[in-house]
Amino acid sequence: MVDSAFETEVIAASADKCFGVAIDVERYPEWAPDIKEAVVRERDSQNRPVLVEYRASALGRSTHYTLKYDYANAPQQITWHLSQGDIMRSIDGSYEFEQSDANTKVTYSLSVELIVPLPGFIKRRAEGRILHTLKELKVRCES
Repeated sequence: MVDSAFETEVIAASADKCFGVAIDVERYPEWAPDIKEAVVRERDSQNRPVLVEYRASALGRSTHYTLKYDYANAPQQITWHLSQGDIMRSIDGSYEFEQSDANTKVTYSLSVELIVPLPGFIKRRAEGRILHTLKELKVRCES
């Protein structure tokens, strides 16, 4: 079963800065506590990460997955999907950036299907941690 969630934050920074922080995946371990390692395996002609291997903490264990990024609607949107993962069947996500004066409205969307179903209370706890990533992005962009 696919579980989906989304969150929106207004960030006191330009859309360009928010986009730049979002694509600087190698620095995620500095500000996203659940991401332990991010290794770029492939870049596009503009040096943006396209294929990224992650190691993250998830539900009390370490998980490995590789995401493929799409910049077709950049810099207004970044999307990604699962290329390979050990506990996930699918991951589809996006960041959308909407500039408004000196602020940017950022919407983070994520859909995940795990290989093994989890009880509802564990899924809700995991969803909260995942969506907290947007708050961490906000802090990083505003610093």
